Amino acid sequence: MILLAIETTCDETGAAVLEGPATPGFVVPRILSSVVSSQIGLHQPFGGVVPEIASRAHVVQIVPMIDEALKRAGVGLKDVGAVAVATRPGLVGSLVVGLTAAKALALALDVPLIAVDHLEGHLYACQLAHPDLEVYPCVGLVVSGGHTSLYSCRGPLDCELLGGTIDDAAGEAFDKVASLLGLGYPGGPEIERAAKAGNARAFAFPRSFLRDPRLAFSFSGLKTAVLYALRGPNQERGAVEPTPEMTADLAASFQEAVVDVLVAKARQALEQTGMRRLGVGGGVAANGRFREKLGAAMERMGVETFIPPLSLCTDNAAMAGVALLKLAAGQTAELDVDVAAGLVRPKPPRPS
Repeated sequence: MILLAIETTCDETGAAVLEGPATPGFVVPRILSSVVSSQIGLHQPFGGVVPEIASRAHVVQIVPMIDEALKRAGVGLKDVGAVAVATRPGLVGSLVVGLTAAKALALALDVPLIAVDHLEGHLYACQLAHPDLEVYPCVGLVVSGGHTSLYSCRGPLDCELLGGTIDDAAGEAFDKVASLLGLGYPGGPEIERAAKAGNARAFAFPRSFLRDPRLAFSFSGLKTAVLYALRGPNQERGAVEPTPEMTADLAASFQEAVVDVLVAKARQALEQTGMRRLGVGGGVAANGRFREKLGAAMERMGVETFIPPLSLCTDNAAMAGVALLKLAAGQTAELDVDVAAGLVRPKPPRPS
């Protein structure tokens, strides 16, 4: 089976071609091609993603990306046996562009349409990166610009939300703090770059919910703490120009606080579920300090850790390869399927 996959959940236009069986069993699809059109240059002047700009850019790039993915894979539309597209969660305008393209292709080619959960795809990227190993069952941690969530994953299509952020996502906090410090966008790479010259113990920033049994995150207070450290409490807004040394120390201390919380909550989720594997997905998983501290902590616990390469951490269409499992399970979508902006929440407990 040749699968054409489309990704437009936020500000990256992605297309990929994968090959794999459409039958049940542990066979990981092979990535024949994966291309991504970045919108960083469009959003840099605003210090973050502007939804209207993102959706308009998808309209321009979606067909060229699909053509390029097919070309690199050495296949044509006539070879495509199914079309997959991420339909949730994400920016509604962006999601609609990808879904519209996928519907048109599925209808024209008379092939199945499969709707994919973007966050399940981020976690399935761990399996794509380790095709000879069994990643599931595992605790799943998604850390990105829009999401910071923990899952109990009994399988690629059986992921239950354990908890997530109550305010900012980790990647969003990186972007906002980078803006406060006068660094570039996206904030993650800029903070990491600045932090290398800084002292991570220079500022005692808060680590919310660190000892709370809830599997929840909060980064809003940390962001405010950086603002106060930079300006002083209750100060009027205005231009602040910290020294390079202060900028480096603030970046390093902020990064360390975020990483400490992510590692602690991952450890807590593993202890609560009793699972011995951890899968990590999302753009923040590309952060070197996070990978370093998480790897050390999981090694001490004896937990097997799976993190995809950088190309599969950030948004991409290849991770929609999980669609082949959905196809094998008969989970195809009708042409009236719609997008959903929000997360799938945990099922309410059954009455006793």
